[in-house]
Amino acid sequence: MGWRSKAEKAKTGHRPSLKDWACDGFNKTFPEYTAKILSLENLGYQHFTPEGEVFHSYNDAIPARLDARYTSPKQFHDNYEAKLIPTVITHIPEGYDVPNPPARGSYEEKKEQSSNDNHVSPHRWRALERWTLDNLQNDNELRERALKCGEDDDERKIRMKLKHFMRYLHNNIDDSPLYIFDSAFDEDRLAKTLLEDYKVPVYFNEDLFRLVGEKRRPPYRWFLIGPERSGTCVHIDPLATSAWNTLIVGKKRWVLFPPYLSKNTVKGKGLIKKGEDDEAVHYFTTILPRIQEAAAKSGGTGRYEKFECYEFTQHEGETVYIPNGWHHAVLNLTHTVGGEAFFCICASFLMYHQMDYTN
Repeated sequence: MGWRSKAEKAKTGHRPSLKDWACDGFNKTFPEYTAKILSLENLGYQHFTPEGEVFHSYNDAIPARLDARYTSPKQFHDNYEAKLIPTVITHIPEGYDVPNPPARGSYEEKKEQSSNDNHVSPHRWRALERWTLDNLQNDNELRERALKCGEDDDERKIRMKLKHFMRYLHNNIDDSPLYIFDSAFDEDRLAKTLLEDYKVPVYFNEDLFRLVGEKRRPPYRWFLIGPERSGTCVHIDPLATSAWNTLIVGKKRWVLFPPYLSKNTVKGKGLIKKGEDDEAVHYFTTILPRIQEAAAKSGGTGRYEKFECYEFTQHEGETVYIPNGWHHAVLNLTHTVGGEAFFCICASFLMYHQMDYTN
């Protein structure tokens, strides 16, 4: 069986009732949507309330933006994690989350010193080189590993060999393609080497899940490969956890909703028409605009009282931190590779070490 038949078998198992995965023609319309998103200024940060849309400077927006070269773990814990503020942190895969000896001088002097420093950190992730699309496709051992790309109706895992999935990634025209979201790669001797390609960022290494041991803890880390148009629908991370997600290849679009908004509100209950799909690509291009329109018409009353949402684009090398309770959805604007995890930091709320997630 070639990659096409392998993909068809996986799709039939994952969504047996969907006969035509390309029925909405997103393979033709998605490039225009992507171009519009990537043309936005201020890194595409958008804040929507019933009063209208505001394009924030990313210096004072949600998610906050931090640079691992100049932000200590204590600063992150005290000013963002403790306040449950979603955050994007740059330069973690380059190894800058591991503090260097303190530089002398003012902040601006330190910044200038860092920008002129061509030194490669010994903590740089090997994933930056190994997790490119070409290298993954040509890895003679890893390409034979079957990775999870879906579930059937009985929650049994559906897998495809990486070599077949990579062919599917580059050639499919599906509206919402299959998405490798594998948490068991560490159980396979060929794929376990992926654990050596990255390090848990220092910002997220206080993890109470470690106390229960590897055999008893729930799934908490994922290796992700997502074709463009794939993604995850709006959800809250399980077990009251928070998550971190690092993107190595590509661009992702995110939307965040504050914890006080209801599940029905953020999912667009009553706004999805009969026969419409609600996959991530449909949510971002159709359902989310309807939610915003309904919120605007309400004037911020009823179910849309205090309504707001935040959209932004995650770029290569950026790590997104999503605190406990924040609803979010993710759409792959391009082919992407990354990792994600949950982690638990205290008895009152948990955090997951993550590279991507679902409800």
